[in-house]
Amino acid sequence: MKVNRKKGYFSISAVADMFSIHQQTIRLYEKQGLINPDRSSGNTRLFKEDDIDRLEEIVYLTHELGINLAGVEMILKLKRQIARLQKEVNKAFEETKDELDREVEESKPAIQRSAKRLMRIKEEQLGRQREPLIEYKEQPMSSNKQTVEIDNWEIEYEDN
Repeated sequence: MKVNRKKGYFSISAVADMFSIHQQTIRLYEKQGLINPDRSSGNTRLFKEDDIDRLEEIVYLTHELGINLAGVEMILKLKRQIARLQKEVNKAFEETKDELDREVEESKPAIQRSAKRLMRIKEEQLGRQREPLIEYKEQPMSSNKQTVEIDNWEIEYEDN
């Protein structure tokens, strides 16, 4: 139930008329701790926009959905917890994003240095004719051993 209203403070009678509920019902909601309107110097209840929004939610839950006041209290409590947890999750995501951005910025110079080094190595390799990486040497027939040379490494193995 959406209610048209102006900005400012509202009296309990104006609020009761907005929602077509009895003033005593609003007092009950206050007694249950579901709403907490401000008070004037003469102790008159003054409802602000937030109080009206909350009351609108309470009226919807109780009158439209048939939820009792204990259920409404639990729903409102859970909504506050969800909002708090959502803020914490958003903060954690933001901190993580900032940390990742910072790490990316810190890594860029090292990545650029490595890329330049790799390019120099590639240019050096293309600039000279390399010998084959693997060289196979046959041993005389009298030996069962064979030798394979890989860039100045020799690996010997026996045929069985």
